[in-house]
Amino acid sequence: MLSFIYGLLALFGACTLLAAILYLPKFAQLAGARKKPVHRCANEQRTIALVIPARNESATIGALFAGIARQTYPRSRFDVNVIVKDAADPTCAMAERIGANVFVVPEQTCKGAALDGYFQSLSAEALKRYDAFVIVDADAVLSERYVEELNNALEYDRDIFVTRKNIKNYLAGKGAGTLACDCSALTYPILDELGNAYRTEKNVPLNFCGQGMMVRRRVIEELGGWPYRSLTEDYELKMDGYLRGFTSMFWPYAVLYTEEAEGYRENYRRRLRWLRGYSQCDRKYKKRVKEKIRRDEASLAVRFDFLHFKDAFYVYMAGLTAALCGGVALFVTGVFAGGTLWAYALLLLIALPLGVTYCILFVYGLLAMHAYRDVLAPLGRARRLRLAFVHPFHLLEYIPIYVHSRTEKEVGEWQETARIAFAVKEEE
Repeated sequence: MLSFIYGLLALFGACTLLAAILYLPKFAQLAGARKKPVHRCANEQRTIALVIPARNESATIGALFAGIARQTYPRSRFDVNVIVKDAADPTCAMAERIGANVFVVPEQTCKGAALDGYFQSLSAEALKRYDAFVIVDADAVLSERYVEELNNALEYDRDIFVTRKNIKNYLAGKGAGTLACDCSALTYPILDELGNAYRTEKNVPLNFCGQGMMVRRRVIEELGGWPYRSLTEDYELKMDGYLRGFTSMFWPYAVLYTEEAEGYRENYRRRLRWLRGYSQCDRKYKKRVKEKIRRDEASLAVRFDFLHFKDAFYVYMAGLTAALCGGVALFVTGVFAGGTLWAYALLLLIALPLGVTYCILFVYGLLAMHAYRDVLAPLGRARRLRLAFVHPFHLLEYIPIYVHSRTEKEVGEWQETARIAFAVKEEE
């Protein structure tokens, strides 16, 4: 029986080694975490439009409007366009007070429909007034140089730009935020510093975020509006954008503060929505993406990002599952049979594989925290230490969330998100 235990342990080790080999392209992304594009200063002041879906957001949008008022970029060179569902929404009066344009899109059922309603309302002449459009959520806060840096980014001939996301919750002062918020915050360095920085250098399509994203006018002209209706319209844009040949870039010099859910339930629901949206987009685009990758003989980096980034996970999970299932079966058998078999099973097939898994995720979280150290610095050493040890469980929870996303009926309607109480505060 010990030989069977050692056999399962060897299988887990082989799967771990193979997963590491399959994950080599990701290691290259991690190595590029500190790389930034060369900062350029714009030679001209372009006309930029901020586009803000703001259905029933009057209680939270004030902080965003305050940040817009503090922008260093000339107000005559950027417009603020607020999209609401109902003309009676109190957001309308607030928007008008800061000189924003209000667009009523009564038929909106999701964020994509709200954006499309706005773009469809623009005449050809109105569209040509703008060089680029920036999608910003109503719960965000902008750094003072945000629009100015977006104009600098347009010195690069890319179609779509992703800006850096810091955490709005922390602006409320020391002690703001929760453990769920802290874990969720590490999503952004994982996407950007640990991925998009490398993708920018290699001209690989970026992983987008639903806000803090700027698109050139030519993108909207080619799309004919904003045709995306999935639960993750940002992932849909990535896949469709690759098919259309759109280029993208991570611009860390423009900083937006995004609001993170402070409650566990809201955090769970958001991740569940993401996984459902990814599934929607894969069904719609994956076949065509595969055909284009094969036709264009795409690079290894592109192939990994679109087709093979899950391979290492599947191989590792196969070895882990085999070890755990065998370990549990032998543990139960050993307990009833007596002897020391249960101890070997518990130590080698349960505790050891779970410990290795935790350590891998722990190191991954530390890399994300290091990349995000300027944002996390105000949290204090004890809180950062707690985050480091808890974050691996946050990542592991994606496994049951994935199962949940496949077993419950998908919901495509726009669900309102709980907001935090946030007082407008001047940046230091």
